[in-house]
Amino acid sequence: MAKKKVAMLTAGGLAPCLSSAVGGLIERYTDIAPDYELVAYRSGYQGLLLADRIEITKEMREKAHLLHRHGGSPIGNSRVKLTNAADCVKRGLVKEGDNPLRIAADRLAADGISILHTIGGDDTNTTAADLAAYLGANGYDLTVVGLPKTVDNDVVPIRQTLGAWTAAEYGARFFDHVSNEQSAAPRTLVVHEVMGRHCGWLTAATARAYMQLSGSKDYVDGFMMNEQLKNIDGLYLPEMKFDLESEAARLRDIMDRAGFVTLFVSEGACLDAIVAEREAAGETVKRDAFGHVKIDTINVGNWFSKQFAALLGAERAMVQKSGYYARSAPANGDDLRLIQSMVDLAVESALNKVSGVTGHDEDQGGRLRTIEFPRIKGGKHFDTSAKWFGEVMDTIGQKWQAAD
Repeated sequence: MAKKKVAMLTAGGLAPCLSSAVGGLIERYTDIAPDYELVAYRSGYQGLLLADRIEITKEMREKAHLLHRHGGSPIGNSRVKLTNAADCVKRGLVKEGDNPLRIAADRLAADGISILHTIGGDDTNTTAADLAAYLGANGYDLTVVGLPKTVDNDVVPIRQTLGAWTAAEYGARFFDHVSNEQSAAPRTLVVHEVMGRHCGWLTAATARAYMQLSGSKDYVDGFMMNEQLKNIDGLYLPEMKFDLESEAARLRDIMDRAGFVTLFVSEGACLDAIVAEREAAGETVKRDAFGHVKIDTINVGNWFSKQFAALLGAERAMVQKSGYYARSAPANGDDLRLIQSMVDLAVESALNKVSGVTGHDEDQGGRLRTIEFPRIKGGKHFDTSAKWFGEVMDTIGQKWQAAD
């Protein structure tokens, strides 16, 4: 009898959990199902379509614990939507007339895969849902279990996605150094752009972590390097609305008194307005295979910098982005514990032939369970009524309203 095979892939953007999740899956199967063969498709769904895979050897299993120390993905990522045949053809992943779902399913069948683990965000796992549905409808015997990865923490109905806590911590560390630029020149405006297309959770959590970090330091009274220099003066999320003129007046007062202003901005803040502005001007805004605006081409932080620099009379303005630094970090202690619990459940579910995505289900009292694929969606908004967020905004001293 042929040995049972487990495949795994990571997809989408990086997050500080991918390496650890891969290592955790290898360790867990080695512990409780050592006879199962393990493979990984290189660069996510791209590797699945191109039959490009990594065989997990005995030596790799023995050293899998080392993956918990690393960021990035040891098996590579890509952004591929299996239901977007035109994009797959354009990228040379399938031939004209081919159905990528069928190609992927046939590859899994040909490789003898009985369990597939997908590690990614909402796009990765909704693509996994499409694949699972196709497999079921066409008689393939395969269990698909996803793990929720995204620094945005914006997957419905999952309470906490893997990697988000770490990204907030490392974003705070990043800006702790950048904030010292306020001492480099008078009337400096520093904008810290944080990842988060639709959801402001990461920006808010990074701000909180940064406040905790800077607040734990000792300063020498009388010098410029003090608590005020480390302050956050404004925070802007997709879930918030604000009046530009009144905010500029408030921040201008801070600039006149302190000589510097610091803003934390989600990359999705005012995104729709900026895109509409550009399209109205005749510009074609680039989008990816999933139809999302290619947010790195919009540069929201730069828009905020230009808007406020003139209104505040800034003599120097700079935009710093912590995204790539934060999302490439190794998982911290909080995420490592979360990863282990989700990995253990993912393996248990897979062996029991239960497909879905592991996570704490907000619709079922926050219970950790394998959530049904059709219920997985992206774009969950940050709950700005959270007590800790109110405390952050009170510390900043900023008045704000929830977006409609």
